[in-house]
Amino acid sequence: MNVAKTGGLIDRRKLIAVGGAMLLAGCKIIPGGGVSKSPDPVPTPTPSANIPSPLPTDTARHRVALLVPMSGTNGAVGQSIANATTMALLDTSAESLRITTYDTAGGARAAAQRAVAEGNKLILGPLLSEDVGQVLAEARPANVPLITLSNDTAVAGPDVFVMGQAPEQSIQRTVDYARSRGSSRFAAIVPEGEYGQRAAAALRASVITAGGTVGAVETYARGNTSVVSAASRLAAKGGYDAVLIADGARFAAQAATVLKPRATAGVQLLGTELWSGESEVTRAAGLRGAWFSAMSDARFKRFSDSYKARFGGAPYRVSTLGYDGVLLALRIARDWKPGRSFPVARLRDEGGFLGLDGAFRFGRNGVVERTMEVREVRNGQVVIVDPAPAAFGN
Repeated sequence: MNVAKTGGLIDRRKLIAVGGAMLLAGCKIIPGGGVSKSPDPVPTPTPSANIPSPLPTDTARHRVALLVPMSGTNGAVGQSIANATTMALLDTSAESLRITTYDTAGGARAAAQRAVAEGNKLILGPLLSEDVGQVLAEARPANVPLITLSNDTAVAGPDVFVMGQAPEQSIQRTVDYARSRGSSRFAAIVPEGEYGQRAAAALRASVITAGGTVGAVETYARGNTSVVSAASRLAAKGGYDAVLIADGARFAAQAATVLKPRATAGVQLLGTELWSGESEVTRAAGLRGAWFSAMSDARFKRFSDSYKARFGGAPYRVSTLGYDGVLLALRIARDWKPGRSFPVARLRDEGGFLGLDGAFRFGRNGVVERTMEVREVRNGQVVIVDPAPAAFGN
């Protein structure tokens, strides 16, 4: 096992600012604000962080690069992910991998150039989808594939695999469950911008596949009370028995006061993965009985407790992607000779892989497919009403 951290010379004029209070989810700017459902972790150097650069000659280990911001606006998130990769190596007593962290805050292309030059055959990252093109400019000519931690499915390709939790899958899982419980006429309230567009498109596609119909889709500007106006417009139109509110708990609660003012039986409210871990979901009377889907948290608490003991602070929820990325590399390393190109075809194993976030696999389009659980807001708590499958059925 070996962990190194490089990328020391940083031009702070070029630090990547994602803006606001970490408007990240799966590392694309979307509503809901948060990769983190926990307090900021305490930045802690990974073991062996003082290994000199360039990297020493090593013919017995696979070299894997982690490309994340280790400074600037998203530095705490990157540090949390880097810590998680260290945990994965320690927990598995891995001797076949060398994970080296490269700071993308000073320029993703420069980080990728160094990672390729130092012999890494696989890149975990980058964290931000807008950095994928810069990393590819260096990685593709060297035949080094990427497993990006973003949830932006648009960047997926033959050598780019998207590992972040995509809202489309959460919506599809929830729609399927709602159809199985009798909902047939769907509507939606979505925010303006890319996330809202993706959510609306996902709803339409999922409902059509499930044999239902989609009525009105109302949009609103975030940051003001227009979500209430959107809910009022939708309520006036009617013609639905289920409504998707594609935003975090605060906006969803505002819309629910209009759509379901007495928190009684009637319209079925649906949410997205943005509700996961938000305590406000359980406090809003209008959201009682609402359904949403997310990755299973069954293993996350144990991971979080171990992380706190090792690093002195809480991990960001997205850091499990770093942990699972290491487990994935270790699994494939069984048939991967050190120094050879990474066997990309192995990533498309239909049986999938098992990680902290449950079973997952990559489709032919490079986008991750995850098993998700359906949750219901009930009596001041969130309960699992349909568990995530333990494995893929086909």
